Amino acid sequence: MGILDVVPAGVVTGKNLTKLYDYCQEHNFAIPAVNITSSSTVNACLEAARDSNSPIILQVSHGGSAYFAGKGVKNDKDQASIIGAVAAAHHIRTVASTYGVPVVIHSDHCAKKLLGWFDGMLDADEAYFKIHGEPLFSSHMIDLSADDKDYNIQTTAKYMARMAKINCLLEMEIGLTGGEEDGVNNEDVDNSALYTQPEDVYDVYKALSPIGNMFHIAAAFGNVHGVYKPGNVKLQPILLKHFQEYVQKQIGSTSNKPLYLVFHGGSGSTKEEVKEAVSYGVVKMNIDTDTQFAYLAGVRDYVLNKSGYLKTQVGNPDGDDLPNKKYYDPRVWVREGEKTLIARVIEANKDLGCINTL
Repeated sequence: MGILDVVPAGVVTGKNLTKLYDYCQEHNFAIPAVNITSSSTVNACLEAARDSNSPIILQVSHGGSAYFAGKGVKNDKDQASIIGAVAAAHHIRTVASTYGVPVVIHSDHCAKKLLGWFDGMLDADEAYFKIHGEPLFSSHMIDLSADDKDYNIQTTAKYMARMAKINCLLEMEIGLTGGEEDGVNNEDVDNSALYTQPEDVYDVYKALSPIGNMFHIAAAFGNVHGVYKPGNVKLQPILLKHFQEYVQKQIGSTSNKPLYLVFHGGSGSTKEEVKEAVSYGVVKMNIDTDTQFAYLAGVRDYVLNKSGYLKTQVGNPDGDDLPNKKYYDPRVWVREGEKTLIARVIEANKDLGCINTL
């Protein structure tokens, strides 16, 4: 039996989404969550999932959403980010089933100052739900980890109550992810903030579980966004095991994985760290920095290798009167970026055990 015996291909929401994550835990693998910024990056990730015979999570950030709408669109009231996120979701829904894999549409970190973006996406979810009986997005992340813990948990619970009405899953963060990503900078935070306590995780569980089971917890275990020199990042995946054990004991669960856990800052992590984290119930790992670089690598190498064909429209090393259109056509050099992105996503799938799972 594979995933497609449990959930259908195409965009997965509601009960099918929890079935998908239950299957991940039961079979000891996690799904990569890749930040997308264009139809090109969406399609490349879907191709990687198809070629891996695996599901995929496609997620938009506030800045990535704005880019999807177009850099020329004003974003002073989050309008570009809202429009871009909705446009990305509709594009994914249009093409997802063509690739024959389950797809999760997700939005990434949303800090307090970006809640207008979050509200805009939920408005779109609710409108879509009225027509189709499911939300536009599969899930969203709210990240109030930089704020007071009580405010974080209480506000998260209020949003989850709203999302529960449309069967949309909520991801939240308790404890900080270090580094910098998409304009959110935690490079100078105290190291102690990068390690969540089991009691804090249980406080989240107590607040959210009465509302429902459709939530993920991104609990910090030394995670950092970006890639840094060896030794600068001290991940402690064993903390994830402690979180699960503590909650299991408190609620008297027979499951040793009562929580859906998320691994943030997956770029630059060792294969051993990833494997250990997955063994403790991680079902989703974010990967952005590495996939950004992978997309660049293909374009960069193409431009360097074909430089003699890209300087003018006519004239190249093969002849002064020969046209260069077939070299500078965006479909050619953008595709090179897609190829290297595809390879990096497949590598992530291998690290997470997410190969031939369908």
